[in-house]
Amino acid sequence: MKPVANKSEHLDRLQVAIQELHKRGAVWRESVSVHEAFHGKTVWWGEVEVFDLSGRPEAKRCYVWSHPDGPQDRNEKLVADVEIPRTTSAKAVVPAAIVSESRERTKA
Repeated sequence: MKPVANKSEHLDRLQVAIQELHKRGAVWRESVSVHEAFHGKTVWWGEVEVFDLSGRPEAKRCYVWSHPDGPQDRNEKLVADVEIPRTTSAKAVVPAAIVSESRERTKA
């Protein structure tokens, strides 16, 4: 897991992205370390940032993380998933997103 150089700036950037995406207030709650493995191999390992959402009764939290993407992993892909019945924890959102991204790649 690669540590974030400046955690405060990273959280600020994520907060702004959530607020723009969901048009709601977002307040950082906690960081949760998640290690996702498949057949004994690490698929993803990192920090999921948990934000409380305001003004959104159907989803009270948003889980956000990023991972390398693009040619030679030079870009960063931001993943944000709101809390709904299938995603009720930071540890639940990562595998759901991995499956979703895998399905998108197979369709392309």
